[in-house]
Amino acid sequence: MNADESRLDALENHSTFILREAKHAFRNLAMPWSMGKDSNVLLWLALKAFLGRIPFPFLHIDTTYEFPEMLEFREWATKRYGITVIVKVNTEARARGIGYETHDPVTVTHELKTVALKQAIAEHQWDALITGIRRDEDSTRAKERYFSPRDADSEWHYKQQPPQFWGQFAIKNAPGEHVRVQPLLDWTEIDIWRYIQREQIPIPSLYFARNGRRYRSLGCRPITHPIDSSAATIEEIIAELEKTRSSERAGRAQDHYEPHAMQKLRARGFM
Repeated sequence: MNADESRLDALENHSTFILREAKHAFRNLAMPWSMGKDSNVLLWLALKAFLGRIPFPFLHIDTTYEFPEMLEFREWATKRYGITVIVKVNTEARARGIGYETHDPVTVTHELKTVALKQAIAEHQWDALITGIRRDEDSTRAKERYFSPRDADSEWHYKQQPPQFWGQFAIKNAPGEHVRVQPLLDWTEIDIWRYIQREQIPIPSLYFARNGRRYRSLGCRPITHPIDSSAATIEEIIAELEKTRSSERAGRAQDHYEPHAMQKLRARGFM
C-alpha cells in the first residue's frame, strides 16, 4: 500500500468514527448537502459508516440561484442513494427582493443561506448538523473543531471553543443551541479528489473542463466563476492541483467582497 492509499484509509476511518460518534451523541441531526464534491464525499462516508442506510435527512439550502446541473444531480442522487432530502428556500427574503441583481454578495449569502439555515434548524429542532468543511479551504475554517458548538442564534464564538483531547468531543448543548460536526476537517482538496477517484464517487460534471474552463468550487451561479483549465478527468484535476498555488475558493465572490468576509459570515452562522 502506497502512502496516498494509507492516508486515504486513515482519513476514511477517522471520518466514519466521527459520523458514528455524532449519531450516538445527538438526538436529532441532519446533513447539509450542496451536491458539491466535498458533500458528496461526506454522503459516501455516511453510507459506509451506517452500512448503506443513512439514519438522518439531508438538507439542501436552495438560494434559487443554483446551477441547473446541480439541481439535476440532486434529483438523480436522491433516487440513486435512497436518501431523504429537505429543500429549504428563504421565501421571505426572496419576497423582499433579496437577490444578486440588487444586493451585494455578502448580504445575499447571509439572507439566502445563513438565515435559511437558521429557519430550517428552528423548524426541525436539529441539535447537530454534519457539515463537509475542511481546514485547508480558508483560514477561518482552519479554526474549527470536529464538534463545534453554535449558540441559540447559530453564532460561532471561535475564540471560546472547547478543547478536544483523546477523542472527547463537545456534545452538550442548551435548548436552541446546536453543534456542527465536521468529519472532513483533516482532508485536503487533493485528498478529496483522490478519494473520489478511488471510490468512483459520482459528482456533478461542472468540475470537469469544457472549452478550456472548469469550476473548482461551486456556489451560487451569479457569483461563482470558472478557472482556466483543460483538466477533463480526475487524473488531470489531481495533476493540476499538485502544481497550482491559487486558492480553491478564489472564484467565490462572497469570500472577497470585503475584508474578513468569510469570518464575518461564519461567525453569524454560515457553513
